[in-house]
Amino acid sequence: MLKGATLIAGPTASGKSALALQMARERDGVIVNADSMQVYSVLHLLTARPGPEELAMAPHRLYGHVPPSKPYSTGRWISDVRELIEAEALARRAVIFVGGTGLYFRALTEGLSPMPEIPEAVRIRWRKRLAEEGGEALHRLLGEADPLAASRIRPSDSQLIVRALEVVEASGRPISYWQGQASHPLVDMASCRKIVLMPDRNTLASRIEKRFDQMLRHGAVEEVKQLLALDLPPSMPAMKAIGVREISAALAGEISLDEAGSRAIAATRQYAKRQMTWFRHQLGQDWEHMPV
Repeated sequence: MLKGATLIAGPTASGKSALALQMARERDGVIVNADSMQVYSVLHLLTARPGPEELAMAPHRLYGHVPPSKPYSTGRWISDVRELIEAEALARRAVIFVGGTGLYFRALTEGLSPMPEIPEAVRIRWRKRLAEEGGEALHRLLGEADPLAASRIRPSDSQLIVRALEVVEASGRPISYWQGQASHPLVDMASCRKIVLMPDRNTLASRIEKRFDQMLRHGAVEEVKQLLALDLPPSMPAMKAIGVREISAALAGEISLDEAGSRAIAATRQYAKRQMTWFRHQLGQDWEHMPV
């Protein structure tokens, strides 16, 4: 279990990475990614991963280490963090977790129930069915296989639906059984500092617009071309990164690049709003709310 770690959560474009880097330089620290999109290798600009200059200033872990062709879950992330701890890759350093994925922080601080290994054939089959039949059809199947899970998962939340169906097929037990198993946090709650950035809405909106314009100028279109060249199913998480669908539409001649930018900026604002709502209601009173 890690002691004395710092956790920095917050919505996209709130300045989390800059704060983490400042702390890492001041304390000879190592930064560990806690953002579910920044794990993917191709999506550098669109997911706002640290650039070469930032990477040279402090050690960074779990950034860009997953091919977009591979699905990645909270369980995989916790497993990767555990491996870093067991390999002593974080030993004798100030450890700073930073990101915008609330479920990662919840798993880190509360533990994550063990889940069965999902055979690749099972995973591929259900993702193919999702692409062919859609989330609502699979939600009806889940209602037959695992009524409790179906009652808790919205028909529109296709990734959770597929995950629940995978677990039932692979283990013969509903996902609620596995979620009820004992779990343990990876950080010592008594000694860690927990920060959530809560920027002013207008300031955040301005940052989002400026950042996406910079992404477009510095190669976001080329990134999307590289991603599309992999011919991945639309259901893959990496394909759902904000900007991918919008720029893809521009590349297909369906909309202009300016329109793609406007749509991506609007989607990012909505995403940031959902993040702030989640952090406000899901993180405990022991989290330090820091205005930006």
